[in-house]
Amino acid sequence: MSSKNSNKYSFKQFMKEISEYVCKASDMINDYEVDKFTNILLETLQNNKKILIVGTGRSGLAGKAFAMRLMHLGFNVYVLGDTITPAIYGGDVVIAISGSGITRLVITAASTAKEIGAKVIAITSYRDSPLAKIADHVVIVPGRTKIARENDYTVRQILGEHEPLAPLGTLFEITLNVFFDSLVSELMQRLGKTEEDLKKRHTTIE
Repeated sequence: MSSKNSNKYSFKQFMKEISEYVCKASDMINDYEVDKFTNILLETLQNNKKILIVGTGRSGLAGKAFAMRLMHLGFNVYVLGDTITPAIYGGDVVIAISGSGITRLVITAASTAKEIGAKVIAITSYRDSPLAKIADHVVIVPGRTKIARENDYTVRQILGEHEPLAPLGTLFEITLNVFFDSLVSELMQRLGKTEEDLKKRHTTIE
């Protein structure tokens, strides 16, 4: 039997469903939350403070992509786990990413950041999650259709818990990528930066 006859949905239908969800999600994201987040980022740039991005799995990859663009814009930004990541101090900003808001590594990092006086920004789908309760500011990015039964990221991967049509938090991660890229465009506008300005800080060894 051909895959064309056995599949209820084609990849184009999946693309349409996912893109429609992202459009709906953009209407659900709170303008005040994003504006405050943007202002916090701009304050770190003005005051020469560090930004540390924390996330696991594909959410972590979205965070790395965001960190790259922040670097292009001149921010002093790092990603947890990189060997060159320096110590974080009071006044620095930690961006903690977890769709469920219960990822252990992210919560541990956020808690440690709070203890040393850093400002914690939670990017999650759940306002009442443990991560959101730790944070100084929360940005709700919708995407996950349910919270996995197991808190630990690695165990969730092994169990293969998933969402219909969009497995393992895909809707959150795709929405997150679009959200971060849109935020970069907002930052470019506020800072008066052009694509040529970003290119100057892009790697020349490729």
